[in-house]
Amino acid sequence: LNTDTAPAFEQRLQSVVDNKYALTVLDMKDLEYISSAGLRVIFKAAKQAKAAGNRLAAANRKPHIDKVFEILKALPDMTVFANDQELDDYLESMQNKVKGEQ
Repeated sequence: LNTDTAPAFEQRLQSVVDNKYALTVLDMKDLEYISSAGLRVIFKAAKQAKAAGNRLAAANRKPHIDKVFEILKALPDMTVFANDQELDDYLESMQNKVKGEQ
């Protein structure tokens, strides 16, 4: 889920969120990589779902994908990266590290 695939994913996810299901679960079992663009789509949808009184959940996250979500939870609410590319490079390096690739 990267800059190239995020727009199509956003359209599909938006149509699901617009249906106002009480709970939407994203099955991430086949997700191998997530960039800041993909994260933005997910967090935007989660915010919209929450505003409507609904929930968006992620299931079956692989360890390296889960690490990305852990990192983002640990970051302060301020910008810590100079730009999206710097953030993407960092996220990719962390995902590769967890997968055992250096």
